[in-house]
Amino acid sequence: MRNVVVTDPPRADAGDAARLGGFGVATVHEALGRVGFLGPELRPAWPGARIGGTAVTALCWPGDNLMIHVAVEQCRPGDVLVVATTSPSTDGLFGELFATALAQRGVRGVVLGCGVRDVAELRGMGFPAWSRAVSAQGTVKATAGAVNVPVVLGGQTVRPGDVVVADDDGVLVVPRADVPRALTAAQARVDKEDATRAAFQQGELGLDRYGLRDKLAGFGIEYLSSAEYAAGEP
Repeated sequence: MRNVVVTDPPRADAGDAARLGGFGVATVHEALGRVGFLGPELRPAWPGARIGGTAVTALCWPGDNLMIHVAVEQCRPGDVLVVATTSPSTDGLFGELFATALAQRGVRGVVLGCGVRDVAELRGMGFPAWSRAVSAQGTVKATAGAVNVPVVLGGQTVRPGDVVVADDDGVLVVPRADVPRALTAAQARVDKEDATRAAFQQGELGLDRYGLRDKLAGFGIEYLSSAEYAAGEP
């Protein structure tokens, strides 16, 4: 690993990132063909937050948050700080003081492949955070890492400048080059779901709207009266 800080990575447009955040993780994930989800382990520190922003990445050693301090300086308004560790760690690398510094710089939230602490304070100040764990375990500042290099979380590569979308459903990464397609596809999915919702409100069934009824026989599904079902019991 090279101990580097990349100071000028190209970023996706901050407005486009915010729009993707508004669509939400599930919608964008489905719209892109079910790719980019960082897995079920990353959970929000407090419920209700929804963000979309451009990634600034930090690669830290387990139990060491030195490179988060380094990364704060590289953050701009509209960014999301994404922290990974060189090997698995649940230590609380991030807390309220870091959030205060990032909020002052206009950062929209943080995604941690490690632990978070000061959850009550984060909730009180409205700073969104997603993490693998909640842990009071403290850290040191002793080992160099890297900032704004590709990192891997949940089997997905997050590159600086990619769009990170996060809400109560988890965290998603959209590669910078895919942002225009993601915006178009997400809007199309929202329009389709709006039409389906209206149909359901009028009483239409998913069996009919999705063309599932004619497939049931092929799945071996039988419709029986209770008497017919009872008669067939051994």
